[in-house]
Amino acid sequence: MKRYIDLSQDITHDMPVHPYDDKVKLYQDKFLDKDKYVNFKLETGMHSGTHIDTPMHLTDRETYINDIPLDRFVGRAVILDVRNEGIIKFKEEYKDIVRNDHIVFLYTGHSDKYGTEEYYINQPVIDEGLADFFVEKNIKMLGMDLPSPDNYPFEIHKKLFANNILIVENLTNLSELIGVKDFDIIAFPLKIRAEASLVRVVACIDV
Repeated sequence: MKRYIDLSQDITHDMPVHPYDDKVKLYQDKFLDKDKYVNFKLETGMHSGTHIDTPMHLTDRETYINDIPLDRFVGRAVILDVRNEGIIKFKEEYKDIVRNDHIVFLYTGHSDKYGTEEYYINQPVIDEGLADFFVEKNIKMLGMDLPSPDNYPFEIHKKLFANNILIVENLTNLSELIGVKDFDIIAFPLKIRAEASLVRVVACIDV
């Protein structure tokens, strides 16, 4: 049997977004009693809520997310428990946990602050040495319960992108994966001609 865990934030009107981004507008514009059908409209940037960044976001790469092969968005995954680490550094034990072509998630606990101003300031960041390890392992995707793995000028972003590692930000419910050795991840983006996409990330666990 399989158990599925939703690791994505809800998409709602006026949902939390980075201070630099426009607000999300989700509203009903057609009503059954008046229009004979129901319809909602969504106005959002691609970096709202749980989303995937591709190299095009911060580099001169010209590959849109809808052109990336689907196998980049699924695979075996592991989670690293990095709670209480302001700077998330490499540990020797990771050599026995992370394998080539893995999807790696970082559980910081910072998602508990999602929806507050504090969520977007003073978040943990990834040390360059850990990023180098992920590059060496040739992981396909790095996800985290953070708004970003780094701060301006976003050198960690750029290092990962230079090595074709996708980045998933604003995950939630990662606590439910603690103690699970490995699992499958499904994280298909919208088939959209853009540099990023909102995404529903799901963990699939054998039970």
